[in-house]
Amino acid sequence: MITEFIDGPLWYFALIVFLIGVAWRLLAIFRTRSKRDFSVPRRSAAAGAVMTGLRRFVPRPEMSPRIRLHVVAGYMFHLGLFALLLFAAPHVLFLKENLLGFGWTPMPYWAFIVSSQIAFAGLLLLWLHRILNPVTRLISDADDHVAAVLTFVVMLTGCLALMETFAGLRVLHRFSVELLMIYFPFSRLMHAFTFIPSRAYTGAWFGRRGVDA
Repeated sequence: MITEFIDGPLWYFALIVFLIGVAWRLLAIFRTRSKRDFSVPRRSAAAGAVMTGLRRFVPRPEMSPRIRLHVVAGYMFHLGLFALLLFAAPHVLFLKENLLGFGWTPMPYWAFIVSSQIAFAGLLLLWLHRILNPVTRLISDADDHVAAVLTFVVMLTGCLALMETFAGLRVLHRFSVELLMIYFPFSRLMHAFTFIPSRAYTGAWFGRRGVDA
């Protein structure tokens, strides 16, 4: 009964909340009107948006020594998670059978192990930095910690479910994913969708004024 509920009604509910929530948040951002800019443009706003979007993937040299751990751990977590999400064999099969109707070649098992270890290490380093560093600890709130814990649980149950030693682990993983999907639109995890528009807006604003953001 619980398995049918998690695989059925709860999955569709989580999917609807995720899709509508993300769309609503993005729509609210793009509908926000900024004040009309009467200044004479010094450079192209479009070029500024593109360059800032690309430049922000690498920290500025003067800031790099102070945030090196955060940058390295961030790339470890996000790239590892991206690889797991799109190329883990169970995910490729799920996307093919339930959402897309087509699939692609999944990563081999050894690559799954390497990606998961990298993602786990990055997530733990980011969270430890958040709670141990005086500055990040001060500006962090419950949302940051809930998002980190939920993501960790999703990754952990996913790795355990892949071992296929207990059928309930797959259900537990599915349940944790659905909880994360429901929580996602109402949390800072939305930065997965908003960081590019945010960078583009900032770059366009500064680019129009001839300033490198």
